[in-house]
Amino acid sequence: MDKFDWQIIQALQKNGRLTNQEVGDLIGLSASQCSRRRQLLEQKGVILGYAARIHQQALGLEVTAMIHINLRIHEAKSQQAFQDLIEAEDNIQDAFSISGDADFILKVVAENLEQLSQFVTERLLSYGFIGHIKSYIVLKKIKEQNHFMSKAKSHSYHPAT
Repeated sequence: MDKFDWQIIQALQKNGRLTNQEVGDLIGLSASQCSRRRQLLEQKGVILGYAARIHQQALGLEVTAMIHINLRIHEAKSQQAFQDLIEAEDNIQDAFSISGDADFILKVVAENLEQLSQFVTERLLSYGFIGHIKSYIVLKKIKEQNHFMSKAKSHSYHPAT
């Protein structure tokens, strides 16, 4: 990957709706060059897709929680059942297998604390392979993004203002 690839990624992370012409104008490439590079980034799996970022409160999802989960049983069957649970639950936004005091961390959204409580008690705790749950309610989002720009900083572009 060269500086133009990084600049394409940086531009698309800021605005995934940019056309190849617009990206090219920002970074100094023609629309066709930008298109070829973008397609290669997609084919290589660097760019996984494009999605709209949604304001969760506008959808009535007022509560975000980070939930630490420890499994009681660590056999393959339990691991697969837990992964199936994660995939099936729309309330679970992100899930990570981690090291440390917990086996997993889930980012969960809910309409309110009552719905979150029901999700934890009626859904999560109904699975016998889950041994311990610890929930942390998010009071305020300070930073939330999906940008990977550390390498791109040395190749950054500066759009005309």
